[in-house]
Amino acid sequence: MDTSIGVVGPHDLVDSVAAICEEQAGVRVHRFDYDHETQATAMVTTHASGVDAWLFTGIVPYTIAHDALTRPATFVDYSGSTLLEALVRLLRDGHDVTRLSVDTLDAAQVQGTLRDAGVPVADVRTLPYRPGATAADFAAFHRRHAARQPDTVAVTCLASVHDELSGELPVFRLAPSRQSVRAALRQLLLSATSQIQEDAQVALGLVEVEPATELGDLAREVGLLGGSLSRYSETLSLIVTTRGPLHDASRGFTALPLLHRLGQRHDVVRVGFGIGHSGAEAERLARRALTRARSHGAVAAVVSSRNDVDILLEAVAPAEAPAAEQSRAVVASRVGLSIGTLDRLREITTATADRPLTTRDVADGLGVQLRTARRILQRLELAGCAERSGSLESGTIGRPLTLYRITL
Repeated sequence: MDTSIGVVGPHDLVDSVAAICEEQAGVRVHRFDYDHETQATAMVTTHASGVDAWLFTGIVPYTIAHDALTRPATFVDYSGSTLLEALVRLLRDGHDVTRLSVDTLDAAQVQGTLRDAGVPVADVRTLPYRPGATAADFAAFHRRHAARQPDTVAVTCLASVHDELSGELPVFRLAPSRQSVRAALRQLLLSATSQIQEDAQVALGLVEVEPATELGDLAREVGLLGGSLSRYSETLSLIVTTRGPLHDASRGFTALPLLHRLGQRHDVVRVGFGIGHSGAEAERLARRALTRARSHGAVAAVVSSRNDVDILLEAVAPAEAPAAEQSRAVVASRVGLSIGTLDRLREITTATADRPLTTRDVADGLGVQLRTARRILQRLELAGCAERSGSLESGTIGRPLTLYRITL
């Protein structure tokens, strides 16, 4: 089975990096190119379910998207063979490689690479990348060093910095070498293979619901886990899935939206998931997890794995009435939003005839930035008040918009 790799970076680097990756047997590559590195997070969030791992063309988009990553990921390191290849090109063009200003890369790694190549580093300056740093910051750094040290070559990892400084001072843009890409890919494949094997572990869930319900009611919820459902006993139902889908549906084992929705319709909802390397091991752990869930109250879910690891997904009080009938204060507290925001969201959904909404719809309707709208939708989804219902092509290649159906 092929390993699916998503390559993320600017337009002029993605194709070359992807082509090198495609030389590796057993790898299937998806290209995700952006106009600006700040778009990396949206790409990762939108396409996470379609790849096994992420390879970023540099540290900048990797750092920006890091908090949104749910799959193994790495970036192409420019401080080794990529930097050495740049030195050779600069020497060939007649530049003095002992006078450099280098942005984005780690200072110790730059100096180590140059020393290994026998290049003096006394007149080499570096400005490592830090979250929040901008192209303007890097351009100003290169200008300051060039003013103090004539004939300095600005070595940059960012196309925007290269374009701004071109014609003003000597500037060279780093591009991933074949060796650097291959090294990053080898590292990524090791991590991805391990994660795939872990995701394939058996996950069995025992569900206890009172009053008893038909399987059809549970089946609609289980569909989100990509699993199957059957009657385990008179009082229990059995969910069969694998670790990967359960991890994604529970936001990395931090919440379980279906617990809220079932809790609104039933007095008792307890779920125990067991994760093991065999069906027998997973069943034993699921029984332990269900016992733990019972100790946490009437509505609770627990995941148990080997080595006595028990994770409480959530324990919530069952709703006395459907969400639409609860007081605004109760819903606002559960979702973690203000009453005014909830009221505005209700107005937006009513005005759009309850059709699915995109992040852009919510941002425009609330008058907030996209990242704020994204956090709001994530809170609603975790609380069981929003559900993903497909995607909508945005008109830009590679970036379909996720659709959410909001139920307040």
